Formats: sequence, structure tokens, C-alpha cells
Amino acid sequence: MRVSVVHQRGRRRRARYARLLWNGAEVVATLGVVLLLLVAHQLWWTNRQAKEGAERKVHALEREWEGEREGEGEGEASAGEGGERGVPPAGAGDDRSGSGEGRSGSEAPPRWDQAYAVLGIPRLGLRVPVAEGVGKAGVLNKGYVGHYPGTAQPGGVGNFALAGHRNTHGEPFRYLDRLRRGDRVQVETRAAVYTYVVDRTLPRTSPGDGGTIRAIPRSTVKPAYGYTAPAHYLTLTTCTPQYTSKYRLVVWGKLRSVRPR
Repeated sequence: MRVSVVHQRGRRRRARYARLLWNGAEVVATLGVVLLLLVAHQLWWTNRQAKEGAERKVHALEREWEGEREGEGEGEASAGEGGERGVPPAGAGDDRSGSGEGRSGSEAPPRWDQAYAVLGIPRLGLRVPVAEGVGKAGVLNKGYVGHYPGTAQPGGVGNFALAGHRNTHGEPFRYLDRLRRGDRVQVETRAAVYTYVVDRTLPRTSPGDGGTIRAIPRSTVKPAYGYTAPAHYLTLTTCTPQYTSKYRLVVWGKLRSVRPR
């Protein structure tokens, strides 16, 4: 009987070990499924939601502007208006400044988190709202591009500086690294369409490189990149490499033309 008891104890011990291994495998499998769901939510669902929301906002802005133009009536514009014009010299006597307070025409300054313009980049097939501020909850995570407070407004002398996600939440700047010198970038507001042309790219710099968004943009980390004279600049910034926020990619452009709406 003693041998039988030993065998029974051995079988019970092995059964306990098997149950522990099985329970551990179930926990690992459950955690794996949860992680996969989180990744799917972050990489797919947030993108879908943000992209759809951003597209709706673009259409809403376009309908709003079209309605305002129709309400103004026809025949009010004098002969010769509505055509494309060049860029005034930096410092010319217009109503725009590089301090961030200047703005195009008689447009009121945007409220915080307000979407007030549309950024279009033909090479990337991109049309996305521009909102005031670079907060995640109110702007970037909605799939919008955010305007750095304190920088110039569209068409203003100085630096119209923008930020956008490269991955997740609509990822409007995912392919920003594909832009090349000479590519067009358009910014549409209720008053005008501003066409910038890509001029230079800073492939990688630190997140704290504030010089890239100054009125005369110039990297404080890599001083060989940037400018030395006032002009009408555009700056686009995003994280790099993809799926990290370790560095920043910066694309600069200059204003080529302005077309009143």
C-alpha cells in the first residue's frame, strides 16, 4: 500500500503543476490579446476616428466659407480683384507681423483649439484642418494640425509654424519626410489661399530645438540649418523616427503667392 500512496501523491503533484502551467498560459494569452487590442485601438481605431473627424471638419469649414461668400452677393468685387498676387517684401506696410499677432486681412485671431484653416499638401494627398494650439486632447489627437502659439498666422511676415502627429490619431504628417524642395503647400482661410513652397528640411533635431519655429527659423541644435533674414516662412514639424517621439523632423517653406477668396 505504501507504493500506491507514493504514486498517488506524485500524480496529484503533477496535476497541480499542470494546472499551474495551464493557468499561467491562460494569463499570458489573455495579456497578449489585451495588448493586441490596445495596439489595434491605438494604430487603427484612433486613426480611423481622427481621420474621419478631420475630414468632416474640412468639409464644414469649406461649407461655412462658401456660404459666407454667397451671402456677400455677386458683383461687389472691383475689377481685377480675386487674382493671384505675389508676396510683399518682408517688413512692407501690411497688417501682418512676425510676432504671432499679425493676421491676414481683417480676420479675427482664432480662439484656442479653434479650427480656422485648411492645410493642403498635393504631394501627400493631404487636406487637414489647422487649429490654434498644439495640445493633444483639443487639437493633435483629433487628427488636426496645430498652430504654435506666438508664431505668425497664415501669410504673415515671420514664421507660420505647425505641428502634427506622425503616427496614430490621424497621423497627418506620417509622410512628411517625402516632401522635396519645390513642393507646394497651401493654407486656405476664409479670406485667402496662401501658397508656400518647400525650401529646406532638417531631418532630425531634438524636441527642445525652439529655434526652428522662431520668426527667423534657425536650429539651435544644428545651426547650419535655417535662415538669417526676415521673410514669410512656413514650418512643419513632427516626430521622427516613426513610432517614436525621440527627435523632430522639420520642413521649411517660403510664401510664394496669395490668392484672395
